[in-house]
Amino acid sequence: MITMKKADYETILEHARKELPNEACGLIAGKIENGNKVIEKVYLLTNIDHSNEHFSLDPKEQFLAIKDMRANGLEPLGNWHSHPESPSRPSEEDKRLAYDGTASYLILSLMDNDHPVFNSFKITGDVAENEGLVIE
Repeated sequence: MITMKKADYETILEHARKELPNEACGLIAGKIENGNKVIEKVYLLTNIDHSNEHFSLDPKEQFLAIKDMRANGLEPLGNWHSHPESPSRPSEEDKRLAYDGTASYLILSLMDNDHPVFNSFKITGDVAENEGLVIE
């Protein structure tokens, strides 16, 4: 299970809507407590692909985010991205590019912009498992 503050969710949602029609992306950091991940900070990064079907994190921004995590005693927990036109589930490309089986992959679907759907997945090979996302 992974939890996040409602304010962090709203920050991601606002950023994703602002980036439409392209995918938005970023990183998440926090702590692991009793096997559960607690997101304490979200990072809004640039999708250097400027695409509505895939994303690539800006390497300089990614480096600065990791540096900030270390400075604040946070662990990198995974990443997030939006799906402007598809459901909140990993695409085949998302699965293919998921190199870290311990990371959380959060996907925000804006298919129905009035009713966004946000889920978190563990991805191992071709298998994506919903790990349960709680927004407090």
